[in-house]
Amino acid sequence: VLNRRCVEAAVMTGLALNCSINKKSLFDRKHYFYADLPAGYQITQQRVPIAVNGSLSYSLCIDKKMSQMVTKTVRIKQIQLEQDSGKSLHDDTRSQTLVDLNRAGVGLMEVVMEPDMCCGEEAAAAVRELQLILQTLGSSQAVMAEGQLRVDANVSVHHAGEPYGVRTEVKNINSIRFLAKAVDYEIQRQIEELENGGTILNETRAFDSKLGCTVPMRDKEGEQDYRFMPEPNLPPLILYDAKSLPANMNHQQVINIDWIHERLPDLPSVKREKLVEQYGILPEHSFTLLNEDGLAEFFESVVNQTQMKPKKVIGWILNDLLSYLNQHSLTVKESPVSSFLLADLLNLLEKKEISSTAAKRVLAELWKGEGKTPLEIVKEQKLELLQDQKELEQICQAVIDGQENE
Repeated sequence: VLNRRCVEAAVMTGLALNCSINKKSLFDRKHYFYADLPAGYQITQQRVPIAVNGSLSYSLCIDKKMSQMVTKTVRIKQIQLEQDSGKSLHDDTRSQTLVDLNRAGVGLMEVVMEPDMCCGEEAAAAVRELQLILQTLGSSQAVMAEGQLRVDANVSVHHAGEPYGVRTEVKNINSIRFLAKAVDYEIQRQIEELENGGTILNETRAFDSKLGCTVPMRDKEGEQDYRFMPEPNLPPLILYDAKSLPANMNHQQVINIDWIHERLPDLPSVKREKLVEQYGILPEHSFTLLNEDGLAEFFESVVNQTQMKPKKVIGWILNDLLSYLNQHSLTVKESPVSSFLLADLLNLLEKKEISSTAAKRVLAELWKGEGKTPLEIVKEQKLELLQDQKELEQICQAVIDGQENE
């Protein structure tokens, strides 16, 4: 049975990726034997998928300081609805494989990109942007570590001006960092193989994150082996827009493309533009804010609670708080330093009640999560800046008097 929510999510994703939505799409059976495919076939969309001919723009840094960014575009060939398979769990110590069938048959959306990327960094940046879009739309939580988003990377090498070489497919990559490493490794492996007079096999490989290399899994099955046939249990999927929607149609039984289009939220690219325009921050900082889950909301919350200018707030968040989070492998949502506490601290700094050095010490104390406020820590450790001129003069005089005896 087709899941309405899956169809809506696929249409929404297609629109966000500038695709043409097919008002009539078809389902097919793709036959192959694998332990985690109990039916012996997968329902997919091989002939006419739900969306085609889109594009995804993504940005990446061309230097390590993130001061120069370049925007690139990858074409989206199609988006198709499928059934998910089960999950094979390989236990090397016992030399056995276990099969988890909990997700078998669950709706799956596959986004197929054209070969417009030339290195691991580009692939990683494109997938990260796609991940943000999916999360913004609510199409998927897209947490790779939990299997909600997986990447199959097809890699081939060729000389400029010549046809693409034989490709290999690196399956089920579960991390953006591993994706970049797997693609770069596979590119280099294929180049070395060809330069040494070898040939590239059309095969499926896996990325071994511990060894940092790809390893063979199985020979790639040809399309003829799948014995595609029309799926007999699912009729063609018919979608409508405002013009084609029949007047007497029950709206609960159809999906209106225009209705979904009108309700698309701001995509990450638009959110970045708004952050730059509203707060006057650098474009590269807007990327960092959106790339870290919850960081943009945290930043805006701090800005709304403090008298400090946004450009200074961003410095504290990116240079100080983010370094703590990275050291402890935490997200901002798990941070013991809430936006309220950081805003309190920055207000003390902005009012010149403490120095920048003292503020860093207070932040380090806040990170311990002992429940103290910034002001309580300042008073406990006597970190206040002295504002009373007479008191300062007395301290200076005492120091001078102390030096007279030496």
